Amino acid sequence: MDGANTAWILTSTALVLFMTLPGLALFYGGLVRSKNVLSVLMQCFGIACMVSVLWYLVGYSIAFDEGGRWFGGMGKAVIGGVDENVLSGDIPETVFLMFQMTFAIITPALIIGGFAERTRFSAVLLFSAIWLLVVYAPITHWVWGGGWLSEIGLLDFAGGTVVHITAGVAALVCALVIGNRKGFGEVAMPPHNMTMTITGASMLWVG
Repeated sequence: MDGANTAWILTSTALVLFMTLPGLALFYGGLVRSKNVLSVLMQCFGIACMVSVLWYLVGYSIAFDEGGRWFGGMGKAVIGGVDENVLSGDIPETVFLMFQMTFAIITPALIIGGFAERTRFSAVLLFSAIWLLVVYAPITHWVWGGGWLSEIGLLDFAGGTVVHITAGVAALVCALVIGNRKGFGEVAMPPHNMTMTITGASMLWVG
């Protein structure tokens, strides 16, 4: 085990989580109307809580257990075989699991911008749970878990494929399917607090 690398990944884990809570929550919260601020903040918070549990139950195993080219196995479900004595490279696998969990949290949270102000809280959580297990975890396996994209030489050092392309496409599809806000083009809908948005953007920049 490399102590310096372990310390850095732990630091990075905190920074990525900081990007979601409070960074992304404040960023999106400032862009909506005042009546929807708490809704958007709680969507980010709820996704963080739910994904944390799903990642430990099955998400990590789908993404990083040895399996086929398309899908990881279930050998690491409920953290099977992962303890403080198991290494991932030169860091504890428990640290690697937690670091990857923060990316699994922020990615569905990014999609919130595509349907902000026009989706029920329960629907957001249901969609995010299904999307995490059906889209995010398998694609993570393809790129970072030794799947087919990794085999053909795709390199993704900062989540351009795993995080940004998947979240961007999902947000675009959600926006097209759900449609415009009621009154869009007829009633002014300015962001209620750009100071909050800039504060959140600054936190995202730091992360």
